[in-house]
Amino acid sequence: MLAIGLMSGTSLDGIDAALIETDGEANVRPIAFRGEPYSDAARAQLAAATALALTFDRPRASPDLVAAGELIDRTHAMAVHKLLRDAGIEASDVGVIGYHGQTVAHRPDRGWTWQIGDGAVLARATGIPVVSDLRSADVAACGQGAPLLPVYHAALTAALPKPVAVLNLGGVGNITFVGADQRLIAFDTGPANGLIDSWVEAESGARFDADGALAAAGRVEETVLTAMLDHPYFDLPPPKSLDRNDFTIQPARGLSPADGAATLTAFTAASVADALSHLPERPRRLIVAGGGRHNPTLLAMIAARTGLTPEPSDALGWNGDAMEAEGFAYMAVRRLNDLPISFPGTTGVPQAMTGGVVSHP
Repeated sequence: MLAIGLMSGTSLDGIDAALIETDGEANVRPIAFRGEPYSDAARAQLAAATALALTFDRPRASPDLVAAGELIDRTHAMAVHKLLRDAGIEASDVGVIGYHGQTVAHRPDRGWTWQIGDGAVLARATGIPVVSDLRSADVAACGQGAPLLPVYHAALTAALPKPVAVLNLGGVGNITFVGADQRLIAFDTGPANGLIDSWVEAESGARFDADGALAAAGRVEETVLTAMLDHPYFDLPPPKSLDRNDFTIQPARGLSPADGAATLTAFTAASVADALSHLPERPRRLIVAGGGRHNPTLLAMIAARTGLTPEPSDALGWNGDAMEAEGFAYMAVRRLNDLPISFPGTTGVPQAMTGGVVSHP
């Protein structure tokens, strides 16, 4: 069927909307993709909502969070209508939308994860069935609730020699290992672009380090890097997951803008190298998706620390910007077909399970 996937990541840069045709198993055909950036006001509102949510001991109603949820619903409905217009497709031809919503806090260690966005509202606004709240069932079953993309990575890499790894460099990094026996292992590697973006915005007002130029002009402060790597998260065995705010830029305070960028970029690269040490065997290829694949300084640091050549996913004909959105479209179809989206090796659930709440228009 035709399916739409929607993703708004922790970088708060905007909405990714993808249209694919899939059976939720081996057949996947990307059709259209659209990126819809948030306004500065929307980014500020979502950042404030996230900061507030992190102060709560559990998800609960709050006027600011309700308003942020309404913003998420409104902007995602707009993204769907624009995507359909671009693709020349009628809403009635689309079988389902996979609606990730916006993560404002992720606390599987406390038994909850929180994504704002109401699937029923989106279903009414688009006239299309919606699968939302894709992480909660996993967390309720004592899983990490993340990462969820491995099942889609497995479909994309089906024809590639194994073992292979797919590294997603978004706000938080995560890696998927697909073994020769199709065994899946996945976990969050650590901050990817999140800390770098926060540093650059604090130091210059820019939203990211374009082409890694600032980091390339700096020097890695090894004492700061060593201190940041001395974090208990890196000693935990997978599966494991992070909230973007589990790490901060505070250790780099006092460094020059360029040295801070270089050090935080090196931290991301070192966390990827550490992640490879948790895999059962060395992958033949390291395929990179997400915004971080556009940062040549980061990719060079990853290559130096891992001994592998990071391959941007676009070189394989994949759209690295669309992959997460496509993945949630794929998972929505699997939910309708009662197929699993998370597994013991990816989130730590006791057995493979599906997830998501279905809302009809």
